[in-house]
Amino acid sequence: MALPATAAQPEDRARTSPPQTSFEASFARFEALPPAPEPAGHVVDMATIDAPVEMPPAATPIGRGVASYYGKRFHGRRTANGERFDMHAMTAAHRTLPFGTLVEVTNPGNGKTVTVRINDRGPFAHGRTIDLSRAAASEIGLIRRGHGMVELAVLDQ
Repeated sequence: MALPATAAQPEDRARTSPPQTSFEASFARFEALPPAPEPAGHVVDMATIDAPVEMPPAATPIGRGVASYYGKRFHGRRTANGERFDMHAMTAAHRTLPFGTLVEVTNPGNGKTVTVRINDRGPFAHGRTIDLSRAAASEIGLIRRGHGMVELAVLDQ
């Protein structure tokens, strides 16, 4: 039994497909397109823009005082703001600065500086201005003596 004459046979399809062209030849029609227009005067050329320079936050000096540190004995205990004290974190205790304040502490004896976050109240020793975590005190060289004169500056956020 033969199929009706209108139905295309597989060999008929092969004869009606477009001729095979090379890969490169298939893009020839794009080469014939006109060139893209030049950008208008108000378009920004990204090649001429310099990347922004990140500036460190400005600091407002708040004075000098004696800093001490606290560490292993208080490690893991709750601080005044409710978080656990971590002697390896860059934190500090201050009597009046709000919790979360970033303070730049500088040891004028060696010029080393560290930025700490206030998360506790203190110090409770007479004549002390700030209590640093052990990590922060180590960073500026206060571990050997246990205390030392520092300059404090609040970082503007």
